[in-house]
Amino acid sequence: MSGSPLLAELIEALRCLPGVGGKSAQRMAFHLLERERDRGLKLAAVMEQAMQRIGHCERCRNFSEEPLCALCASATRDRQVLCVVESPTDLAAIEQATGFRGQYFVLMGRLSPLDGLGPEELGLLQLSQRLGEGEVEELIIATNPTVEGEATAHYLAQLARAGGVRPTRLAHGVPLGGELEYVDRSTLAHAFGGRQLLD
Repeated sequence: MSGSPLLAELIEALRCLPGVGGKSAQRMAFHLLERERDRGLKLAAVMEQAMQRIGHCERCRNFSEEPLCALCASATRDRQVLCVVESPTDLAAIEQATGFRGQYFVLMGRLSPLDGLGPEELGLLQLSQRLGEGEVEELIIATNPTVEGEATAHYLAQLARAGGVRPTRLAHGVPLGGELEYVDRSTLAHAFGGRQLLD
């Protein structure tokens, strides 16, 4: 391309980001080199620090620089309600969109034997021990409504019941403000099957 092996290496390194292909990576690299060298250096320094210092919370497995993340360390969170999510992005979405004041457990994936993700990789032994402590009364299962997410939800419900904890599942179905004629068949069938009694 340009004859610069270092530039080619930078472009290839940027391709590791989700949704970034060769063209996008090239545009990013050229932009940093043409107009944003100072910010590029700052980005590199912050990325290096983040990769070295950010680990996982010992209690919930969310990203954290400390042994306990701010959510687990907070005395204002309800320890009787535990919400299980697949990823830190799911946790962030719930925190931003709801008034949930309980605690979390982050799986960092979902059961997928083909991808080598079993109970051990998802920290389910740790979760089982936490449920066995007797503090948690409700386990909110907030996995995605995919085949793997549903299988994970089923496994988590069994784990909760074995620990004497009430499992609940996030509702799925027709979005608020949505019109039935525009909802896909699978979502509509799931919503129809999960209908509830009105008070």
